[in-house]
Amino acid sequence: MRSIAVIGAGQSGTQLALGLLEKGYDVTLVTDREPDQVRTGPVMSSQCMFDTALRTERALGLDDWQGICPQISGISLSIGAEESNTGVQWSAPLDAPAQSVDQRVKCAAWLERYEQAGGKLVVRAATLADLEEYARTHELVVVATGKGELGRIFPRDSERSPYDRPRRVLALTYVTGAQQRPGDPVVDLRVLPGVGEYFTFPALTVSGPCEIMVFEGVPGGPMDCWDGVRTPEEHLTRSLEILKHFFPDEYERCRDARLTDDNAVLRGRLTPTVRRPVAQLPSGRHVLGLADAVVLCDPVTGQGSNNAAQAAEHYLDSILRHGAENFTPTWMQRTFDGYWRGWAQWSVAWTNGLLEGFRPHQRSLLTEAAEVPGAARALVNGFDDPRTLYPWWSEPAEAERMLAEKRAVGDASFDVRDLRRAFGQYATGVTVVTARGADGRKVGMTANSFTSVSLDPPLVLWCPGKNAPSTPDFTSASHFAINILAADQHHLSRQFATPAEDKFAGAPVDDGIAGTPVLEGAVARFQCRTVQCLDVGDHIVMIGEVEQYDAPGGEPLVFHSGLYHLAAKHPDL
Repeated sequence: MRSIAVIGAGQSGTQLALGLLEKGYDVTLVTDREPDQVRTGPVMSSQCMFDTALRTERALGLDDWQGICPQISGISLSIGAEESNTGVQWSAPLDAPAQSVDQRVKCAAWLERYEQAGGKLVVRAATLADLEEYARTHELVVVATGKGELGRIFPRDSERSPYDRPRRVLALTYVTGAQQRPGDPVVDLRVLPGVGEYFTFPALTVSGPCEIMVFEGVPGGPMDCWDGVRTPEEHLTRSLEILKHFFPDEYERCRDARLTDDNAVLRGRLTPTVRRPVAQLPSGRHVLGLADAVVLCDPVTGQGSNNAAQAAEHYLDSILRHGAENFTPTWMQRTFDGYWRGWAQWSVAWTNGLLEGFRPHQRSLLTEAAEVPGAARALVNGFDDPRTLYPWWSEPAEAERMLAEKRAVGDASFDVRDLRRAFGQYATGVTVVTARGADGRKVGMTANSFTSVSLDPPLVLWCPGKNAPSTPDFTSASHFAINILAADQHHLSRQFATPAEDKFAGAPVDDGIAGTPVLEGAVARFQCRTVQCLDVGDHIVMIGEVEQYDAPGGEPLVFHSGLYHLAAKHPDL
């Protein structure tokens, strides 16, 4: 039984520890507080979690609050001048509900579940000396806290950390008693350029349903006004004063609000920082950083807990796939790199970009979204998965292309979201299609639009989207390869579905016909000569003749209704 120590029992650390425990690992979880101390302590974050992150909890059976936590159906956005809340104003639905469970509720319950399942819980504030001892007695130490001296053992990555000071002054206020907002529950996000941001949403706290107010003030600006606040009641008073001055309609709704409990407030400043994920202890042993310990984002986009959940899932997958091999510093770096490439870089880029203010094409996107519902939905669902915002959020030409596409979709006879959901009821395998670009670059993308067409001659087809960045590379290539992924290659599916300069980083490949890269470990690989490209709707149908194939077999990766699955023999057969 492999032994792993996890230092820190927040969203990421406890989620990782529970996942490892379920898989039979000998886990030691170190935290500075007992479950009851967590439950009765101060609030820790706003933790609005979106569906993609919530799925990582559901996969481990940790979604205990699904039936009682308010479900957040969408996001309302307004951008206005300091003196008026006018200008850009619209709302759009999320593809799946978000929710916020107070970490005092969640983490306390998870710690109790962890102990009940037989996990070893050590309650003490870990020191550097403790890390040395855990590194000596455990095969792997994962540090999931950036507090105190432990946060300083991971060196700052200057290339990925553009800031050396806080970009916002943060304040959280948990309240009850506000008037209910008309319509379905949403995240109400309000942006005042040069002043800051304010957003609120429903949540579940220790006393039941509540609302969380989040204030993000530009340092030195009029919302940087918390330094003289000393008590929770003074904090609530200051919150209402800000609303009365900048958001009078919100003040009228919340003027009778009261704090949920005596620990329902939080104030602070943090500097967004990316740190190097592997730290060497004085003894020469190494430890691996997780989530906020190495990737700390400003809360302006609400990505903190979402990043933590994604990091926990990426690390769990990497540990499970590593098997019985040693956890070397090279493996540690590779594990973090997979999380960075597959998720964190996009969350960091998006969050840091919002801290800098909207560029002209972004402001245009936000304005146009009021008249183009598809664009509004795309922007809103970027909170759920920031990877989907690129490249059009960062590149003006791609932004224009996206808007044109969404305007065309707006004229469709069906609700595109619902049609996509219906198509998703057809279970498929998962492939990564690869090719060699005209300039010699390796290109690849994840696709489930693959099927056999003919045995004589042996033909297959797949369908890339017209606007996919690598589609021109595929249509101009003489050959492509279809790599049907195995059940343990879901990480490759995510990797090749995410924008990146080098999607092949860390992926084992062989050279095939005409230099076409083919992935190792697939259950089947078909190397094909492109024989026809058909322009059909918003996709290209690419037909290829199989010139070489191999099919070692194994358990395939299955995709159904937006989720990965494993194939199983039907019990009636």
